[in-house]
Amino acid sequence: MRDPSWNNRDYSFYPGQVVKGKWHGNHYRIVRLLGEGAIGKVYLAEGINGLVAIKVSRESMSVSSEASTLRQVTKIHGVTLGPSFLDMDDVITKTGVTSFYVMEYIKGEPFLNFLREKNMEWLGILVVPLLKDLYSMHQAGWIFGDLKPENLIVTAQPISLRWIDVGGMTKVGRAVKEYTEFFDRGYWGMGDRKAAPAYDLFAVSMLMMNRGYLSRFKREEPGGIKQLMRRLRDRPLLDPYAPVIEKGMQQRYKDALMMKNDLLNLLTKGEIFRHAPAVKKPVKSPPVSRQKKKRALPKEKIFKGVLPTSAFASFLLFVYILYLVG
Repeated sequence: MRDPSWNNRDYSFYPGQVVKGKWHGNHYRIVRLLGEGAIGKVYLAEGINGLVAIKVSRESMSVSSEASTLRQVTKIHGVTLGPSFLDMDDVITKTGVTSFYVMEYIKGEPFLNFLREKNMEWLGILVVPLLKDLYSMHQAGWIFGDLKPENLIVTAQPISLRWIDVGGMTKVGRAVKEYTEFFDRGYWGMGDRKAAPAYDLFAVSMLMMNRGYLSRFKREEPGGIKQLMRRLRDRPLLDPYAPVIEKGMQQRYKDALMMKNDLLNLLTKGEIFRHAPAVKKPVKSPPVSRQKKKRALPKEKIFKGVLPTSAFASFLLFVYILYLVG
């Protein structure tokens, strides 16, 4: 049985606090709170080798389970998007012993925030490697479970998609541990909450749908697939991706590899690029004095120095896609 005094224990850290592991002796200085959920908190901290993320929870078994999951998923061949497991230990507080685990700190921009300022081809460019990792996870017997924008971060240099929370990861065949209604097939009457690859692929489709709306709508009664199809048709921004989104929501993909290949075909054939919004015309600069005017550059130098044409930009994006899935 769980210790009844556990709920009264202080599992909060504060900036400047030094957390010393009881067993391994590693020291971590707390910088700030990164996020908080129903049963736990994640902090940014400084370790001996740089910044890390520390997860602490009022549920000691939850910490142990998540740490074990992160260890196992980190070892899956081909999975590159998640954080690395670094340490797990206990810390002695005034109210008792608190368990925590330490993982790689991934610095980046939230998934939807990044996409809001980008053309629609970037949605596919980020989702393709996500599907690649999901396929490897599914083959190893795991599903992501609570797949949503809040659990995805886009890093810079190079631009890449990373996932930052393992709380919902569940062994295939078991009941999903955590879910968010909008991305949950059970909420939409499209299946049960049993961990299966199709559960994640439904969530990927809803992830793409969320990019089109940027806010989540509720289920109507009776709701279900008819409402989702209507919403998909009502958003022209999603038209280029509609075939993939629809198949994912209807769970017609055998696995994540099939969904990834369909999405990759749309990108490599230029379907998404042809639907990309036109680049805005530059605003004319106000006239400048004769003294500040500079000699006009020859056309060939303009070509070399100015942003690439849309066709060339599409080519660069295509090369980047191949780099991500290679």
